[in-house]
Amino acid sequence: MKISPGCKHCYAETFAERFRGVKGHPYEQGFDLRLVPEKLFDPFLWRSPKLVFVNSMSDLFQDGVPDGYVKMVARVMAKAEWHTHQVLTKRGERRRQILTGSLRFAAEQEHIWWGVSVEDRKYGPPRIDQLREANARVRFLSIEPLLEDLGAFDLSGINWVIVGGESGPGARPMKKEWVISIRDQCRAARVPFFFKQWGGVRKVRNGRKLEGRTYDEYPARSAAEVPDRATCLSFADSFRKAAAEQLTGSSLVQLTA
Repeated sequence: MKISPGCKHCYAETFAERFRGVKGHPYEQGFDLRLVPEKLFDPFLWRSPKLVFVNSMSDLFQDGVPDGYVKMVARVMAKAEWHTHQVLTKRGERRRQILTGSLRFAAEQEHIWWGVSVEDRKYGPPRIDQLREANARVRFLSIEPLLEDLGAFDLSGINWVIVGGESGPGARPMKKEWVISIRDQCRAARVPFFFKQWGGVRKVRNGRKLEGRTYDEYPARSAAEVPDRATCLSFADSFRKAAAEQLTGSSLVQLTA
């Protein structure tokens, strides 16, 4: 379900629907909600620290995702502390409720970053407020696609801001002054600013420079040593057993609207 204007040209939906009906393909069901048990434990198999965009093709807090599954994902992220996990949602109210309740243990982890999507003045400020009210150590804003001038907005309690334009067929334009306004507010608030892209139909040609330079600022990342392979496999086995007992077949969300 598309819940706000930023969803209009969803890249994940466009990509996934290309493979609807292709037997055996990961996106055989298109963009329908699907749970993929075997993917839940992947972080324990990666042998180097990663910056992980959790559910990059989905939304962990979509209504169809069981609370028990969300909690299991959070437990995996909390245990795999050598990775930095980014969790982005448009459903800030459900996330706020869970983070202040059963996910409090994960919200307090500095290697798990919790973010909301912001695209305009109508939907952006309420989501930012929901994020600020959540019990989270690291909070970020993904202002992409930026569809209008956001004006002045409150960055208190925010640790990172990403800005980008929409890309692909039908991409809506993003004006330079909108981006500069956000960058300047980040500077004033001492919030790291990352400019991802101008977007457009030919996003590669349009690039990602703003006033002659790139912006690749990040919050400080926590550092933890990667355990040896045997220990990581032990973690994975332990979580597989817990998932079998608690989720009765539910697991990692691959696709949601």
